[in-house]
Amino acid sequence: MAFAAVVFDLDGVLVESEHLWEENWVAYAAKHGVEWTAEDTSTVQGMSAPEWATYLARRSGTPETPEQVERAVVDGMIASIEAGEAPLLPGADAMVRDVSARVPVALASSAARRVIDAVLETHDLTREFTATVSSAEVPRGKPNPDVYAEAASRLGFRGEDCLGVEDSSNGIRAAAAAGLTVIALPNPTYPPKPDALELAAEIAENNDDVRKKLLGYLSGSALPDGVAAPR
Repeated sequence: MAFAAVVFDLDGVLVESEHLWEENWVAYAAKHGVEWTAEDTSTVQGMSAPEWATYLARRSGTPETPEQVERAVVDGMIASIEAGEAPLLPGADAMVRDVSARVPVALASSAARRVIDAVLETHDLTREFTATVSSAEVPRGKPNPDVYAEAASRLGFRGEDCLGVEDSSNGIRAAAAAGLTVIALPNPTYPPKPDALELAAEIAENNDDVRKKLLGYLSGSALPDGVAAPR
């Protein structure tokens, strides 16, 4: 087949949770008398947990270690998830289940492992994924390709064998750099930059649209330029 697997992002693709990360970063910085700005959020989006925790520690001037900063923010995220504040985006459930019935699927997320596991368990999606990778488990976070390359590898494929779904600038850049054919699902609150969108093979309106495009590619009925049909 031209495409043997699909790799999904988590925040902004499966669940509405990007704002929760920002709320927790803002709250932590405010506790130390520092105003966290939209520019700070843009800077850390896509970073692994150790990377953004180091940035937040430095930005806030806290005496805590990056590990302690990460724990505090992730604890806040887990509390929000358990309180039902990270709902699935419309169409995400059907998208994942329909695609996983056709090919193996993986998750490549900047979220900490505890957050990934909590989200998938809360929404009963754990068994749909053959592999899940946190960018904390690879050398570099997004926009570097590491997390997508690792997700494809855990499925037994190269990046070029996979489709990817992303909502953010750095996520699109990471998936494209790993060789995946990317379907962009632009985040309305944190829209991808034009140069990142140019790396995507398709731009989708919502998860129902993503599902149709993925199934079309997997069936060979809709393929980007230069991609051979399945044999």
